[in-house]
Amino acid sequence: MFFSIIIPLFNRPQEIDELLQSLTMQRYRQFEVIIVEDGSTKPAKDIVEKYVDVLDVRYFEKPNEGQGFARNFGFARAKGDYFIVFDSDILVPHDYFDQVIKGLRRDGWDAFGGPDAAHASFTPIQKAISYSMTSPFTTGGIRGNKARVGAFHPRSFNMGLSRAVYDLTKGFKLPRRSEDIEFSIRMIDMGFRVGLIPEAFVYHKRRATFLQFFKQTNFFGKGRIDIYQMFPQELKPVHALPAVFVLGLACLLVLNVVGILFHTTSVVVLILMLFGNSLLSIYTFLLFLHACLTTKSVWIGVLSVLAAYTQLIAYGSGFLGSYIEKVWLKK
Repeated sequence: MFFSIIIPLFNRPQEIDELLQSLTMQRYRQFEVIIVEDGSTKPAKDIVEKYVDVLDVRYFEKPNEGQGFARNFGFARAKGDYFIVFDSDILVPHDYFDQVIKGLRRDGWDAFGGPDAAHASFTPIQKAISYSMTSPFTTGGIRGNKARVGAFHPRSFNMGLSRAVYDLTKGFKLPRRSEDIEFSIRMIDMGFRVGLIPEAFVYHKRRATFLQFFKQTNFFGKGRIDIYQMFPQELKPVHALPAVFVLGLACLLVLNVVGILFHTTSVVVLILMLFGNSLLSIYTFLLFLHACLTTKSVWIGVLSVLAAYTQLIAYGSGFLGSYIEKVWLKK
């Protein structure tokens, strides 16, 4: 079984260096690596050339069109039986392909995805963000495990597909923003077997600051409405939970401001304040406790609470703003 690894790249030379280094450690060696530089102003050609003696790697440059079309560029030049799509901000465990082959033989997937995890070398913020994106206390908890809502949709940080899937689908239709979800839905609609290989995980560094993380997850929230407009049946109640969280947080803030600044004696306002504050406090405490136990660090537990709030507020506000703009106002 021969694999073609497709990696779109945009101004991430340090990341691709770390990713390629992790690929040199693979036990299974029947793969090629195709790097597609998507209009970067910080090209990584010199870095990639360091690995030509230890990896079957090819490097291409093209004008910027977005990661979806960069992957299609790589697909068209790939030699493999299966195509593996990675984001540049991951590290690959040494037994990744062993797990993929085992999963393919066991389940017979035409296309698949795997989960992500935090590596020991990650910064505390990256570990907190990783926790948030995989936690049962956020919508991240439905990703990368079998207890999910609806069909599994592989994500582009860790996605695989057979050549037959590419030949029929012709790859990604969208250049960016939810392009992987659209592609996954289209594969399923065409009758391909698409599923999760839980053991085929990667270490996903994600963003390095909370501001970057906010921008990324806000983008995800907007992208969910893009998918809703193309596939209305794919919008599930769980996708709206961050938006409900944002609305509830806003209402609670108003109640607290009214109660404190105006010294209200309204029984209804006081009850709602008590109930809302108690509910939020319990949620935050359980989130913190679970994060501490999961990451085995109190400090990362504190950062994980900040990461979870960042994720929920960013995704929820992006979801709400895009829904109002595109669905209600029809812009």
